[in-house]
Amino acid sequence: MTAIDYDTRTEALFVSDLQRSEEPTPELIRAAVTETVDRLGERGCAALVAQEFGEHPDCAMTRMQWARHAILEAFRPE
Repeated sequence: MTAIDYDTRTEALFVSDLQRSEEPTPELIRAAVTETVDRLGERGCAALVAQEFGEHPDCAMTRMQWARHAILEAFRPE
């Protein structure tokens, strides 16, 4: 997989099967992002994000906030 940017990582986590309630580790988050982008592609992730915001805007906002924060933590340079 080529290097992916912050927005794509966030979208991939958003549409992944990981749940905030699972309290995933940075390793699990990075693995979920890789698997989701490999499976759906960048455009596929973006399309599913748009679909979720259209169908469930109230839930989507909370999940996106979590995904943005989780990506910053999981991909923080050491």
